[in-house]
Amino acid sequence: MRASLIQIDVNENESVEARRRRVAALVREQAGADLVVLPELWTTGAFAYEEFATEAEPLEGPTFEAMAKAASDAGVWLHAGSIPERDPEGPLYNTALVFSPSGEPAAAYRKIHRFGFDKGEAVLMGAGQDLVTVRLPETTLGVATCYDLRFPELFRALVDAGAETMVVSAGWPERRRAHWTLLAKARAVENQAFVLACGTAGTHAGVPQAGHSIVVDPWGEVLAEAGAGEQVLTVDLDPARVAATREQFPALKDRLLGLAPPGRP
Repeated sequence: MRASLIQIDVNENESVEARRRRVAALVREQAGADLVVLPELWTTGAFAYEEFATEAEPLEGPTFEAMAKAASDAGVWLHAGSIPERDPEGPLYNTALVFSPSGEPAAAYRKIHRFGFDKGEAVLMGAGQDLVTVRLPETTLGVATCYDLRFPELFRALVDAGAETMVVSAGWPERRRAHWTLLAKARAVENQAFVLACGTAGTHAGVPQAGHSIVVDPWGEVLAEAGAGEQVLTVDLDPARVAATREQFPALKDRLLGLAPPGRP
């Protein structure tokens, strides 16, 4: 399975509409890949809080339409990163979108863990409630977004739901880049799963971004890592490595905490 992570430079001098067109073109250039992954809130920038309300879109808005068309044109599964979603009957959400190679919507994930410590995203957006997995021909994706990476219980739940490949879109700050790399490796090792973590480059609202998108295998080995600037990180994965790792080192079978007692759902 070939995966391409597009580490987008979110330049404040580029309009959302222009960036949307540019990113759609980048997705089309990945024809031949099986899966393409974009970062979190790449239309606005993850720290551009003042832009969330003005740039929020309905779920099936302009970014949805552009990414569905790009996925279809390239013939790829597309995790299109996330958008500020405006729910007509509720708050804003940080919502990740996944499309099939025919351009059909495959999933939408509203970010569960909101960042900000009672400010920023934490107060401007609602919290999602539902786990999301997506079955591809080669593997089952577990979908998470940025700050979710700090909460291992979410990834355990995704494993229980059948996930073999964790896809994390992010707008992670440079000042905590060491955590980004460490946590991506930890989530891979403890869940014996691939982790595909795609972040942004550039600066959002004065906050330099970490870049350094990373692909980690189920044994914790880094298969590929980007630099700081915009680039496409492409790597070939063997999905069978998940089952092989879990069989050769069956640590997940020894779990005791967080499981339902025998005889109970």
